[in-house]
Amino acid sequence: MGASRVSPLNNGQATTTMSTRSSRQPRPSPQPTFVLGTYQSDFARHRAREHDTIATLLAEATLGVLADAGVEPAEVEVGHVGNFAAGLYANQRHLGGLLVEAHPDLVGVPTTRHEAACASGSVAVLAAMADLEAGRYDVALVVGAELMRTMGAFEAQQGLGTAAWVPSETDGVDWPWPQLFSDLGDAYDRRYGLDDTHLAAIARSNFDNATRNPRAQTRNWTLDDASFSRHDDQANPQVAGRIRRQDCSQVTDGCAAVILASPRFAEQWRRRRGPTTDSAGIPRITGWGHHTDRMALADKLADAEAAGSTHVLPNVRATVTDALSRAGMDLWDLDAIETHDCFTTTHYMAIDHFGITEPGASWQAIDDGICDFDGRLPVNPSGGLMGVGHPVGASGVRMLADQVRQVTGTAGDYQVPGARRAATLNIGGSATTCVSLIVESGTD
Repeated sequence: MGASRVSPLNNGQATTTMSTRSSRQPRPSPQPTFVLGTYQSDFARHRAREHDTIATLLAEATLGVLADAGVEPAEVEVGHVGNFAAGLYANQRHLGGLLVEAHPDLVGVPTTRHEAACASGSVAVLAAMADLEAGRYDVALVVGAELMRTMGAFEAQQGLGTAAWVPSETDGVDWPWPQLFSDLGDAYDRRYGLDDTHLAAIARSNFDNATRNPRAQTRNWTLDDASFSRHDDQANPQVAGRIRRQDCSQVTDGCAAVILASPRFAEQWRRRRGPTTDSAGIPRITGWGHHTDRMALADKLADAEAAGSTHVLPNVRATVTDALSRAGMDLWDLDAIETHDCFTTTHYMAIDHFGITEPGASWQAIDDGICDFDGRLPVNPSGGLMGVGHPVGASGVRMLADQVRQVTGTAGDYQVPGARRAATLNIGGSATTCVSLIVESGTD
């Protein structure tokens, strides 16, 4: 397995050699961004079969999050939509216009639609944060939505492949993303060794966690030991390379939303809710990281090796360390992580890139149960993209919403006890676009 060639847990200390740009000290945000409300649809619903449209999802998320936040539509000053491919899957573009269709009082609100593959939702959040930090607006509505179950699995995967570098990474490849993220596993195998039983353990953890989540697409699935076998081609068939069925996230219809606010509006919001609401306890985003790497996975991997990086994808490492630095904390200050497990190999990568282990030793955290639901640092207590589902444009917003629930103690059966600080990692393409957010409750 190659485990003996790497060091044990490193308590979150970086060991990689970064590029000059990646190693620059990140500038802190001038102020926190407060999160006043969240919404997530039931990802198990087949919205295409219900004859819903992308407009239906945008309206549902908008009205749902406004109700949760106790914010009136007329108070929203700017809107941001995260979406990858409504033009492909739903034959609909220009989604900013559809956002204001959700309520008459939103007509006239400036809106923007953001596309960054699977990181589209997180990029929409970053844009809204920038609006608030610049003082342009005090209240932002962010909605992520995707209607994907409008075509067969093969067509859907070919459509997702357009987030790779077309045609050099996709020509002649039936399942572009399973193949590319199998290649990521192969890169680990070459450098450090990779036992696929650890990928199976990741899959089982995510699906098990999803059974606690009332919004998860797979919450009622029945999976047994054979479902995670690396040898049973009926219960867990090969998709591409080392990627098998249960190594994959789901094709999902769904939406998620958050209401973000400046400190000024958050204080007004607190006062009108009465003396039982303490502004110090309003959840807020205190750190963020955002990096963009080259398009092709092979180029990323080759550049990392040429630079002598001990991390397979140093841009991912830089993204999470930027977020932690801006928040003024280190890894072990976190109580939970929501990471981008589009495949088990990306979840495996996230473990050592967060710094939970030394580079190449993610297997050790899996063996030691560190990232389990009841472990020292739970990863994907919600079930992640594999268990919750992956409506591409909504996933980054959903991750943020879930971490807000964690730090406010409102996650229900998948609540991490005592969680006060949590992180997300959302990647687009083969980690071409990387975004990490740090969410805090505001109370110790």
